[in-house]
Amino acid sequence: MRIGLFMAPICRRPEDDSATIDSTLDEALLAEEIGLDAAWLTEHHFSGESVYADPIVFGAAIAARTTRIKIGFAVVEMALHHPVRLAVQTALLDNLSHGRLIVGAGRGSAFNHYEYAGFGTTLEQGYDRLDEAEDLLVKAWTARALRYEGKFWSAAIPEMRPRPYQKPHPPLVRAVLGERSIRAMASIGRPILMGGLGDAEIAERLALYEEAMRQAGFGDDAVACALDQVWIWKGVSIADTYGEAEEIAEEGCRNEQEHVREARRTLNPPSDCGEPGSAASYEEKIAEAFIVGTPGQVADRIDALRRIGLRNLMLKFNTGQMAPRVVSRAMRLFGDKVLPRLQSQEGRT
Repeated sequence: MRIGLFMAPICRRPEDDSATIDSTLDEALLAEEIGLDAAWLTEHHFSGESVYADPIVFGAAIAARTTRIKIGFAVVEMALHHPVRLAVQTALLDNLSHGRLIVGAGRGSAFNHYEYAGFGTTLEQGYDRLDEAEDLLVKAWTARALRYEGKFWSAAIPEMRPRPYQKPHPPLVRAVLGERSIRAMASIGRPILMGGLGDAEIAERLALYEEAMRQAGFGDDAVACALDQVWIWKGVSIADTYGEAEEIAEEGCRNEQEHVREARRTLNPPSDCGEPGSAASYEEKIAEAFIVGTPGQVADRIDALRRIGLRNLMLKFNTGQMAPRVVSRAMRLFGDKVLPRLQSQEGRT
């Protein structure tokens, strides 16, 4: 089972942005040091919801200071990028990292309307253009000479330079939410990213994805290959006692949700500031979307996910702008005490 670090750090005060960016880069370097497999970056703008904002630039900083860890996007907001420009930037990053890039695509936030307004577009336009954007992205990566006439974009590219380091191109995965989008991606064999799910939901959606791939005519090898590229993210809080870990998780979850809701309340149009499930308690959200406990308890939870068929898990150690010492301590506990136990558990099955 592969374990990745999911980095979506909020920063509540603009004057703290630089220090928070520095500490987030330190998290990525520590992830490689303790033996994690990937560093996953997200994209949000204007509110400090993801302080580094641009995963491509930040990914280049990680590539320059690491040698082994994969660099993934979870996700790049396709609505905010011209597909050809994105193809050039990601091809360069794939070369800088010597083939360590995973491109996760999605429409972005379903609730942060202010992000789209800042780039002169809308959430609805982004959704309408997503499939064509991915199509043009892949063709720009792979075609020697490309003439493209789509509904939203036209392009004439003599030759992509640089070409991606990975052949034919970096892995492309799509973020999904509901059953319909899972089936749509399974029907074309596209690996998926998911988050915010309870363990039972993860098992159900993995089974749905596999079933839909088989219904679309994919064989055993193709299904196994796609499932091997599916990633799911959860928050994690690890400490010497369950009570301490739970307290850290609850405080972080509260801080993050308050920050996000305030941004939506003040920056979105009045009719667009809510979100489904916003009345759920912090305890319910932690139970669903977090792994909490001592090193042994965290290892057992992750092993249970492995047993239901999950092969890739990204963990968010920093929720709600936790102090860097809290995050680094949790990550080192994970590296010292959880990873060896997971390896032992895998060896026994």
